[in-house]
Amino acid sequence: MKIATAAYPLDVLTSWAQYEDKLAGWVATAAASGAELLVFPEYGAMELATLAGLDVAGNLEASLFAVSDRLADADAAHLKLAAEYGVHIVAASGPAVTPAAARPVNRARLITPSGQIGVQDKQIMTRFEREVWGVVGGEPLRIFETTLGKISILICYDSEFPLLGRALADCDIIAVPSVTEALAGYWRVRIGSMARALENQCVTAMSSCIGPADWSEALGTSYGAGGIFCPPDVGFPSTGVLAAAEINVPGWTFAEVDIAQISRVRADGVVLNRNHWEDQFGRDATAINVPLM
Repeated sequence: MKIATAAYPLDVLTSWAQYEDKLAGWVATAAASGAELLVFPEYGAMELATLAGLDVAGNLEASLFAVSDRLADADAAHLKLAAEYGVHIVAASGPAVTPAAARPVNRARLITPSGQIGVQDKQIMTRFEREVWGVVGGEPLRIFETTLGKISILICYDSEFPLLGRALADCDIIAVPSVTEALAGYWRVRIGSMARALENQCVTAMSSCIGPADWSEALGTSYGAGGIFCPPDVGFPSTGVLAAAEINVPGWTFAEVDIAQISRVRADGVVLNRNHWEDQFGRDATAINVPLM
């Protein structure tokens, strides 16, 4: 199958129809290239706050609730397009107000062409999210069984934590929606994505917000690119990179992925990282300090 990951610029929206047209254009372009799984970025839904006016979009607290109020409508738009084009879509994440959390969570959704919605919340908050914005960790990690294979989502910072990745060891594909305000952030998430592909012997698909969103105190200017990564092993590129776009060039990045090859490399790769994970246990205590002065 073919995966498409977005390098997605945020817009100031003046009407709901403008948002629907933008989304439809992006999905149509990916589908026309044969993509079956489309991955939009972290906090890409923040542009929905501009529908409430730039004063709301520019207010950290108000923008959380303005976007949450629009997520159900956004999901409906994604459901329509997923059915029309026969694609699975990881919708751009955004703040969601839920009965289970005292504060908004950062929520992505996997939309299927059959009309199903899988919900995945970010687990570990960045300093800005926890210290300034008041976004909190949400519901646990999930693995979604789909017609494309087993898919899960690690939202941005979550991809930098190996134990979260290990919880998804049964996945064929891990989507990594991201937004980063500097190249260092982009590379942190990209390195995390590549590490999770190595450890789990799976494919990871990273998407990014790009460019200026000066109307949002939360976003400012973002740097990123689409990328699709794999274990550097038999049947995959020796670089561990199936596809990687140039920084801050808007559009889709595509790669063909053979799900059967993931099973083959897990069973008989040059190395078996996924199978040998537990060999660390008992060897992972704090290292012995040996003075050599």
